Amino acid sequence: MAADSDPESDVFEITDFTTASEWERFVSKVEEVLNDWKLIGSSVHKPLEKGEYNSGTWEEKTEEISFADYKFTVTHHYLKKESPDGEEKEEPEEDAFPAAMQDLLCMNNDFPPRAHCLVRWYGVREFVIISPGANNDAIISESKCNLLLSSVSIALGNTGSQVPLFVQIQQKWRRMYAGECQGPGVRTDFEMVHLRKVPNQYNHLSGLLDIFKSKIGCPLTPIPPINIAIRFTYILQDWQQYSWPQQPPDFDALLGGEVGGVEFGKLPFGACEDPISELHLATTWPHLTEGIIVDNDVYSDLDPVQAPHWSVRVRKADNPQCLLGDFLSEFFKLCCRKESSEEILGRSPLEEEGKENVDISQALSKLTEPTTVQIHKLSVSSMVHSARKRMRRHRRVEESPLSNEVLNSILLYLFPDATEKPSNGSEAKPGTSNANSPPEKEPENYNLYNQFKSSPADSLTYKLSLCLCMVNFYHGGVKGVVQLWQEFVLEMRYRWENNHLVPGLASGPPDLRCCLLHQKLQMLNCCIERKKARDSGKRPSPSDSSAGSAGERKVSGSDNGKAAQNSSGTEDRRERGEANQGKSWESWSDSEEEFFECLSDTEELKENAQDDEKKEGPPKENKDAPRLKAEGRLHPHGKLTLLHYIQEPLYIPVTQEPAPMTEDLLEEQSEVLAKLGTSAEGAHLRARMQSACLLSDMESFKAANPGCCLEDFVRWYSPRDYVEEEVLDEKGNTITKGELSARMKIPGNMWAEAWETAKPAPARRQRRLFDDTREAEKVLHYLAVQKPADLTRHLLPCIIHAAILKEKEEESTEDIASVRKVISQIISNASKILRYPNPDYKKLEEIINQIMAVETIIARARSLKAKFGISKCENIDEREDLERFVNSLLEEPEVSVVGAGRGPAGSIIHDLFVTAQRAALMTLMDEESVKSGSQEERRQNQGAVSDFPPPAGREIILRTVVPRPAPYSKPLPQRMFCVLMKEDFRLAGAFSSDTSFF
Repeated sequence: MAADSDPESDVFEITDFTTASEWERFVSKVEEVLNDWKLIGSSVHKPLEKGEYNSGTWEEKTEEISFADYKFTVTHHYLKKESPDGEEKEEPEEDAFPAAMQDLLCMNNDFPPRAHCLVRWYGVREFVIISPGANNDAIISESKCNLLLSSVSIALGNTGSQVPLFVQIQQKWRRMYAGECQGPGVRTDFEMVHLRKVPNQYNHLSGLLDIFKSKIGCPLTPIPPINIAIRFTYILQDWQQYSWPQQPPDFDALLGGEVGGVEFGKLPFGACEDPISELHLATTWPHLTEGIIVDNDVYSDLDPVQAPHWSVRVRKADNPQCLLGDFLSEFFKLCCRKESSEEILGRSPLEEEGKENVDISQALSKLTEPTTVQIHKLSVSSMVHSARKRMRRHRRVEESPLSNEVLNSILLYLFPDATEKPSNGSEAKPGTSNANSPPEKEPENYNLYNQFKSSPADSLTYKLSLCLCMVNFYHGGVKGVVQLWQEFVLEMRYRWENNHLVPGLASGPPDLRCCLLHQKLQMLNCCIERKKARDSGKRPSPSDSSAGSAGERKVSGSDNGKAAQNSSGTEDRRERGEANQGKSWESWSDSEEEFFECLSDTEELKENAQDDEKKEGPPKENKDAPRLKAEGRLHPHGKLTLLHYIQEPLYIPVTQEPAPMTEDLLEEQSEVLAKLGTSAEGAHLRARMQSACLLSDMESFKAANPGCCLEDFVRWYSPRDYVEEEVLDEKGNTITKGELSARMKIPGNMWAEAWETAKPAPARRQRRLFDDTREAEKVLHYLAVQKPADLTRHLLPCIIHAAILKEKEEESTEDIASVRKVISQIISNASKILRYPNPDYKKLEEIINQIMAVETIIARARSLKAKFGISKCENIDEREDLERFVNSLLEEPEVSVVGAGRGPAGSIIHDLFVTAQRAALMTLMDEESVKSGSQEERRQNQGAVSDFPPPAGREIILRTVVPRPAPYSKPLPQRMFCVLMKEDFRLAGAFSSDTSFF
């Protein structure tokens, strides 16, 4: 009883002998994967159509499983089904073969050009592979292979799956597979043999038929007919008949200085080597039987010329060297350089400091001495001489990467106006040249710069990018780039100091659609234009000068007895102002200091008017009150008159043009305005900063229309803010009455405050809104401090733009649809990337790689067209057929030859092989000339040469349907795929057997 009451006596240990082993768990995992992928049971598949393996889409799924600690990868390969699911879920027949067994006999997709090796060997449309993991050893031992095959067989039997299941064995490079497919009462075993050398007895069709017959072991006599499909592949590597059509650039001419504008304006294009390395000809006999053809160790009926079907594929050279791609790649590498220009050229700081001290002693004398601006005639020699003279102060001539001849040619190309003789000391405006007018035929190509944010294809920035790219590749690399850029900056300063407009730039303010460097150059041109206009106003004719000075003195005089002279002098100056209405306001301004005294002048005018008023007595009416003299009038404004002086017409004044701005200046301005905050004081200051142009226009309007009011200004400046309506007066007449809009009547309105602040002052006497001197120096400083990497980033959009234009030009001569599609994609991608200030380098590199790929495709097209002699073909129909054939070779993995060896393309291919064979024989005969006999024997050997070399690969498919393993078993499909190559012999067999009646 004590033992029974012990609580430990109720606990007993149970040993479970049904615990699953590692092998059972592995089988369970395989079944689980098949269930997850819904590969269980049977399904109905439509018969395969011809070429479906090539045109269809292949997909795959992957899952990871493990056998103990050994990992496997399960992959499901299948041809994507296009028909609706409802049609494929029909009930299959009770004794129907699995789809894989039906595919074994299908002859519509023999030898697919691009598919998995198991698809080519067995013709199946769906299968599963179990292969060792990436870091696991190969399955080599026979016991492990049998264990895996047993696992496969059990998993297929438990799930009822009819999909072939393969196991990869041996080393991966051997591509050895063993597998099984099960159906209702049938089973197919997939077996494989792989050898290094082809056994002599199996080096022909007869020996392979013997293997196949012995393997199927058919008990019937006679044996059912065996269907045979044969393909021989011949490789052409020697292109003796046609030379590579790409002409390399003339390096001697480039280095010798013979590089005019035409040469520097063109990017090179094409491959430096033949991008087509081999041509593979596949001759196929798709439907043969054993009794029709003879192929043994003595004789063969398989003549490639007589093959009913020919197909061709080309093997492309791996990464052929292409000129445009090399140009882009080398230029793009400069983006990663961090050195400055001084570090690259290796200047001596002490030498610079010493030379600067020499010039500083005469700095004050140069400031005090009067100097006249002389406009010299432009010429290449003068420009280069002045630039080289400045360059010698910083660097010795012998250290320059660029020679004088090359540098002169580049400057002549960039600045073609240097050879022109300007008339009257001024050159043609940059926007009036023929080069700046967009081409009429291709406006889309011309406007690509809008999408890329580069520059127009005929602009100075565009040409500069081409020159820098060529200098980087041909003339000294980054050192040459730095030297050319410094010469360019010196030329910009030379033109600014001497009032010479920069050519190749559209007139007007900076175009924000272009790159920042292009905007800077346009800003410099705007500064030069303002400076030219101001300098021209400083040198009037002697008569105008004396009259003008007299007029100024009379205005400022206070003697009452000279009132008449005061009036005439002021009128004389006003008339000169009217005569120069067409000039911009800058032509009357000299410097900022002039405009500091304009308020006192206005007050003096008011005082004179008041003195005259006192003399003449009080006016009779308000309308006759004396007013300031009108200044700075441009022309009357239609029918409008002043509201307070109805008889006086409203004049449009000469106003200052708004200051042009580049995108970086606009960004800085927006940041400054944003930092002012949202307070009342910040908002008021922001409004004043933004109303500088408005205040200037109000002052000009007051000067041109004495006695005007704010309503007059609004009617001209913003007509929508002056509301007019018809009302009835006291007499019942309809009159028009106007007033300011509601927003103009708001207390503290910016317009009203600016109007009260504005003083009557013509534009020529106002302080400049745009300081061209300061802005020009800022631009020149910005250009001078650019590092090679910064310069490359600025000009890279222009180079990509030029490269795409070059490819579109080259493609138009070849007419390749796929290339046009790729170019459109490149333009779309580049426009998304280049619109941002700092694009991603990796994305830019991808665009450059795409451009290089397009260049390679065009080079391949030219190579093939040269080899097939399309340009020499006189028959139009044959020429079109050959062009389509060549384009198909570029886009498709394998192309059928219409007419086989008897068609136009087949005849050319035949001639190519014949020529290569003869060339190879002649080389062999030359090498063995000493060993060979008489010349007659050599002629006999030459006549006996075959048109084609020995086939590089032979593929044979043997099919039949026989009962197996017993005579009373079901007739089942049997298939064996044979590959015979120089160092590879493979037999891939699929042998079906009846599991019900055996």
